[in-house]
This record gives sequence, structure tokens and C-alpha cells, in this order.
Amino acid sequence: MGQKTIDHLIVNSPYEEPAKHWHYDRNTRLFELVEGRRKAGYLIASKDSNAFDDPGNFVEIPLANRIRGRVKDWRDKGYPGVLAVTRRLLNHWTDPEEFENRRFFFCQIEAAETLIWLTEAADIDKLGLDIPTDGGAFRRLCAKMATGSGKTIVMAMVAAWQILNKVAHARDSRFSKHVLVIAPGLTVKNRLSVLDPANEENYYEAFRIVPSSMLDKLRQGKVVIRNWHALSWETDDKIAKKKSVDKRGPKSDTAYVRDVLGEMSRARNILVMNDEAHHAWRVPTTSKSLGISKESKEEATKWVGGLDRIHRARGIKHCYDFSATPFVPSGKQSSEESLFGWIVSDFGLNDAVESGLVKTPRVVIRDDAVPDAKTFKSRMYHLYNDHEVKVDLNRQALPREPLPALVDNAYLLLGSDWCETAESWDDRGAEAPPVMITVANRTETAARIEHSFNNGRIHIPKLCDPTRTLHIDSKALKEAESTEIPVADLDGDVDDQGTIKGLGQKTTKKQKAEFLRLQVDTVGQPGKPGWRIQNVISVNMLSEGWDAKNVTHIMGLRAFTSQLLCEQVVGRGLRRTSYDVNQETGLFEPEYVNIFGVPFTFLPHEEGNNGPPPLLKPKTAVHPVAEKNQFSISWPNVVRIDHGYKTHLNLDWEKLLPLELDASQNARLAELAPIVDGKPDVTNIDLIELEKLARDFRIQRIAFKVARDIYIQMQPGWSGNQAKLMGQLVRLMEQFIKWPGLSIVPELYDGEGLRRRLCLALNMQKLFQHIWNAIRVENSETCDLIFDRDRPILATGNMRTWYTGRACDPTKRSHINFCVYDSTWESQAAFDLDRAPGVRSWVKNDHLGFEILYVDKGVVRKYRPDFLICLESGRMLVLEIKGIDRDRDKVKRKYLDEWVCAVNAHGGFGHWSWDISTNPADLIDIVLKHL
Repeated sequence: MGQKTIDHLIVNSPYEEPAKHWHYDRNTRLFELVEGRRKAGYLIASKDSNAFDDPGNFVEIPLANRIRGRVKDWRDKGYPGVLAVTRRLLNHWTDPEEFENRRFFFCQIEAAETLIWLTEAADIDKLGLDIPTDGGAFRRLCAKMATGSGKTIVMAMVAAWQILNKVAHARDSRFSKHVLVIAPGLTVKNRLSVLDPANEENYYEAFRIVPSSMLDKLRQGKVVIRNWHALSWETDDKIAKKKSVDKRGPKSDTAYVRDVLGEMSRARNILVMNDEAHHAWRVPTTSKSLGISKESKEEATKWVGGLDRIHRARGIKHCYDFSATPFVPSGKQSSEESLFGWIVSDFGLNDAVESGLVKTPRVVIRDDAVPDAKTFKSRMYHLYNDHEVKVDLNRQALPREPLPALVDNAYLLLGSDWCETAESWDDRGAEAPPVMITVANRTETAARIEHSFNNGRIHIPKLCDPTRTLHIDSKALKEAESTEIPVADLDGDVDDQGTIKGLGQKTTKKQKAEFLRLQVDTVGQPGKPGWRIQNVISVNMLSEGWDAKNVTHIMGLRAFTSQLLCEQVVGRGLRRTSYDVNQETGLFEPEYVNIFGVPFTFLPHEEGNNGPPPLLKPKTAVHPVAEKNQFSISWPNVVRIDHGYKTHLNLDWEKLLPLELDASQNARLAELAPIVDGKPDVTNIDLIELEKLARDFRIQRIAFKVARDIYIQMQPGWSGNQAKLMGQLVRLMEQFIKWPGLSIVPELYDGEGLRRRLCLALNMQKLFQHIWNAIRVENSETCDLIFDRDRPILATGNMRTWYTGRACDPTKRSHINFCVYDSTWESQAAFDLDRAPGVRSWVKNDHLGFEILYVDKGVVRKYRPDFLICLESGRMLVLEIKGIDRDRDKVKRKYLDEWVCAVNAHGGFGHWSWDISTNPADLIDIVLKHL
């Protein structure tokens, strides 16, 4: 019998095999607590589903399920066939009296049991199992374990089992006492130092993984821990390019192993354990690898290729992979990641949530703003995927440029909830603050977020403390992750002069990078460099091994197209702060992490293998033609225009376009729901409200804050008195807020009072963009072009081949082979341009990258004019075809005119002009007018 509400999400003991799991029926929209364990597998999104509560399709991992049943039967029979040392370890790990305070989780024991069973169980028990390989010469086995479920302890259990058996049975070839652990970076490498029995803080003693009487024998083994960068080697090509006189050839496998393994280099039949093993995969030789980044390919090649060299020289007895997301990344030829085929055990995120091993992730399922028109989901559910946000965040913006209004609104909501959490933690005397982490799409976005916090644009004062904000420089952190930098004690802060407080020494760039890594590593740890950090801003992914336990809020501002990305990002905030069991229920008490912008119920798209693929419509390849280079057209790739301004500012209020604010578009409250079985439980909701925010805002304060934002933009191009500039801007803003052209719908919000102030406060970015646009246009004296730093000039020859099923015709005077039409009018225009007198060449602006950023009603958008035309006179004409003229089109033309004027003032790109065709018959006249 289904139920609409769930009064408790955690239904299983962390110390016993899961006996129940939550199942969601999409048809009835009811939850059911099902007896029995969830099968090993993962979820993928249902095709053509836009519902936020779509449970997706479950994909089983058959191999893991078959092995799971056999291991359970073997366990129930008392582990028949195992050696005495193994039996002693298994009995030790499962004895509750040995671990009164902290027992091993069931998932940890099961993962270790599985690897033991595959090695020591009778061969007859393993009949019919076909474990795929990765194509290499040594066998790999993967334990899939959710982030936060304790895989480092499992690695220690496996290392102890192997070493102790090899010490006891030196001739038994199934075991090794030489262990090589590979990590994805120094952060994880340092975490894994606890696997070395010689380490003072080793897990074998700290977690009593081996009985105390066996510790001396354990120390006869050797554990070497390396980050994958240590596996790199110089190829023939790199050696050939060396300018030094040292022209020695590449190292032999023996010499290579000597460098990598050091004192363990003479060992044979090594046990290898790959942590975060989803980085270690063989690069496909087929087209499936297309689109995978060069950096990812290099990492995977060096990692697995290095193991190949070690295997050839010394032999790898076992290779065990550990990962929460053991997928090979997808390329352009594949729509989803490929799961490792050698997964032998699985304890996924849903299992971890239902057992209480990790925090329960809660995503935004609904707010009181108008939802996305296509999916009907909260626009904050996948913030980055909102069209207005995506356009704005995918540009080379300056740090001082404000964030999109929807992002500001999301930060206000999530930040308000963070403040309540911080106050609660303060009341309880917590040593470290709760942490909000942001995962951004690019460095420019991260810089804008940091600038917004540091300058109080995001109106959560307690969260806007620069001394407690950590902006992770990905490049510097990557450098620190790959190379250990000798630094003195850096448990202090670095001041503005680059000096470590209390040490009196100047720090180098590398030392600062190392200090950044130390801060990242120690977030939430009292007395360490990252102790007081409460706001972490990162680009793309936070590094694996980042195990801060005080993360309570996550903001995702990047594309999330797969289960892999969602789980990796959310995984950075899943570690619990407490493992206390409720004495009445025997279950863990729940802890939560609140999430905006990560569509956690979205999982990889499935490519079915049943039956023939559907017939596809014929596609036409569109591309530049080498034989038509004489028709090539180029243009400056302008990312922005910097202005010099008049010293006295004016606005013509009659020319200013009206601005209407829709209060229904603003979220004043948001609901957070916990994730159950891969989707949100809409019956277990927490509320965040912003009504109290309006009480902190007076009209004068709103005017001042918007004026300040405009001041930041104008300051670099202002030659007059700075105080005078600020005064003029405040005056203009006060006039603008009272201006009749600024209206709010519904009327309930358009009068004086709290509601109007709330709507204005939540739309300050729109107010800023609207008035800033008018001030900039009317008060500019000079303008300078700022080009894209990587591609300052674009041309038709840069177009990559693309395919279309739309109507198109071959061209004569265009560098591009076909012109693809959106309307019969465009078809007529293409026909005329191929024959019109005075036209040297032309191109339809489709897939070319010619675009002009403009701002309409406070939202940054991209304008792509229809045609670029090179005239016989050498002049360039930008032509737009327009039937219906809207207010937005008028705004576009202002920005187009500004672009043309700035390019002509530059003088390095010839003479440009623009025009609008309002009738299919006027094109020839327009061309002749501009010759």
C-alpha cells in the first residue's frame, strides 16, 4: 500500500544488510517502503520526460547482483574455504563487542568480503561468472561505493588481508605484501597516508582494523602511495623536442619502476589499489573518445599506461578500483558515460542515504516564481540551464559585472537559509561555521561571484566576509595537487604583501598554491588554515578527497548532463558531522545538505540496444568550401566595449524605454525536499522565506546600492571627481525609482510599502542593467574594443561542419556551401545576395559565432544579426531582416549601432555599417545605399 508522506527516510541500520528501500511509483505518485534490498544498479532519465519527480529508469548491474547473492550465501555459511588469517580478520571485523563505539558499516564489510570471496572461495562457487577486462594484461576489480560510505577503511581492510596472508603463507601466489596505492592528486594522496602501517595515524590502529597481536606482522608489508602524476614519463616526442644536450632515450620499464616505486622497486606481484578510479581508463581508439578533453585523456593514459609498465617489469597480482562513480567520460559520439564492466560490488548513493551513512541531499522542487516554460520545474532546480542565466554566464565578463537576477535571487534564498543554520550552530557552540560551496562553470563566473560577495551585492552580510571566503584558483590548485612543494609551517594566514603571518617570510607563487591547497584540505578543522572558511567558490569540480564535514549548502552554476557530474558535485557535501545512533531505533539521526542548481534527479540518457535504430531524416553537411576562399569574411570578436564618459551625466527620460517588473517572477520563498530513490520527496519539505529581507531595505538604500554598482562599472572610464560621479548616480537612481515608466505587476506590488520594496530589492540587477544601459549610451565620449583573448578575429573559414535537416540551398557568393533558411524571406534574401550588383560576398550568420551581447530588461542576452555582407567597395554591411518591430529589437539596434561605431573608431577592420530590411523587396536598394 503506497503512502503520500514519509515520516523517516533512514530505514536501515548502517551495520546490517539493507532490509528495506523506498520505491516511488510515478503513476500513482505514492511512496512504498518495499521489503528487501535494492538491486545493484543506477538510474537514467526517462526519455521525453520533463517532470521534476520522474523516477527515471533503473539499469541493473547484473554481475554485481549475481556476485552479491553468492557472497551472502558464503557469509551465511560461515566463510567456507578461507585461510585461518582471513577467518580471524572476518570474525574480528564482524564482532560487535570489539567495536562498541564505532563498528564497521555493512557496506564496508561487504566490499571487503567480495574481494576476499573472489580470491579464496572455491572455484565451483564462482562458476559462470565472466568478469570483463579493460583490455589490459592485468585483471581489475571495482568496488562501487557512495561518497562518504568509508572506502578508505575498506582499502585498509583489503591491504591488511593481503599483507597478513602473504606474511603467513609466503609461497601462496594469491597474496602480496607489497601494496601500491594510486591517488588522483596530493589532497587524496595525503588522505591515504593512513594506509601506510608506519604512519603514526594509520587506520589499522586508529580503527582497530587488525587485532593488536597482528600489528607487528602487518608492518612486514610495504605500502607506497603515489599521486598519478608520479606515473608520468617522457615520450620519444618530448625527448626529441628537448633543447638540452642530454639526449638520452626514454627510460626502460625497469628504470621507470625504480623511479616510481623507490624502495619497493624490487618487489614482484604487486597489489595495486586505485582510489577515485574513474580517472583510470583506457582511451578508446574508436570515435567514442571524440570530445573527451585532452587533459582527461592524458591523465587516463599516464595512469593506466604507468600501471602497464609496472606490470611488465614487476607484475601486478591484483588491481582493485574504488570509486563512487566508476564511469568512463563520454565523448561527442556517445550520449552517456560507460559504466566500468568489472564492478563486482555496489553500494550506491540511495543505499547510503537510506542507511544514514551520508547526509540527505535536498533540492529545490518549487518556488513561488513562474516556473520554466518547457519543464515546469523550478527555475532554480537547474539554474545554469535557464536560458537567460546560461547566456550570461558563458561570456568573458569582468569580475565587477553583476550576476544574472535569477542567480542573485537564488543566492538570497540559499544564503538566508545558511544564515539560519549559522545562527543555530553558533547557539550550540560549534567551533567551525557551516559552509556553502559554489561550483561555477568558468573562471569569469567564479570571479563575479566572489566580487558580488566581497562587495555586498549579495545581500547576506554575514556571508559576505572576504576573510572567510575561499575562491579556489583551479590552475594554482592543480599545480599544487601535482607537485609537492616544500613549505614551512603554513598554519597561519597570508597577508596582502604575500607574507605568512607569524613566520616573517616572503612566499613564492608555488608556496601560495600550496597554502591554498592546505586551506582547501582543512576547511572546518579547528586551528588549521581553513578553519574559519564559510564560503567556498570553485570552478567546475572540487577535487576528490575534499571531505569537509560542515558543508550544509551547495550552489551549482554549471551544466549537469549526467549522473556522474551530479553525484560528484553533491558528493562534496555529503559527509556527516556525527555518527551517533538513536538508541531507540538503532538508526542514525538524519543530517541534510540543501542544494540549488544541481538537477540531482537527472541521470544519463540511455541508448537502447533493442531492435534497429529508427530511420533518421537525411541531413545536409554545412561547411566552408576551400575552393571559395575568395568569398571569405572576417570580423573582430569583441567581448565588450569600454567607454570614457562625460563629466556631467544626463538622461533623456522621454527616450528611456519603460521597465515593467513582474513580481511573480521573483522567488520570495523556496521549498527544499530530500532526495529519496533518486527524486525529491515532496511531502517532507523545508521552507526558506525572504519577506523579512524587505524590512532591511529602504528606497534610499536600494538607490544607493544600484548606484554603487554603476559606479563600479564607470570608474575605470571616469576622469572626473569620484565623489561627484557617485553623487550624480545616486541622484539619477532616485529619479529612476520614482519614474512613472518603472512599474510593477501585479498592482498589489506597485504601491508604496513593504511589497514594493521587496520586489525592487529582488530586482536590483534588472534596475541596474536598465538604467546603466541608458547612462552608458547617452554619456559616452570614447570607446575601446576588448577582444576575445583566445580568438580576437573570427572568419567564415573557422566554421566547423554541422548538419541540418532544415531547408537549404547551395550558394554562389558565399564561403559556406549552403544557406539554411528559417523563413521564405531569408530564402529570397539569399537568392538576391547571390545576384545583387555591388555584393562581393555574403554569409548567413548561422553557426559562425558572430554575436553582440546586449541587455534587455535587466537580462544579458546574445544578438545574432541575420547576414554579413562584403560590398564591392570593401565596406562591410550587417543586415537584419525584421517583419515585426518590438521593443527588444530597438534595444538590439542600439547595441548594434554601438558595436559598429566602436569598430569604425578602431580603424583596423575597415568601414562597417548596418541596416534593417523590413520588406522582401527592399534588399537591393539597401545594398546600393551602402556602397
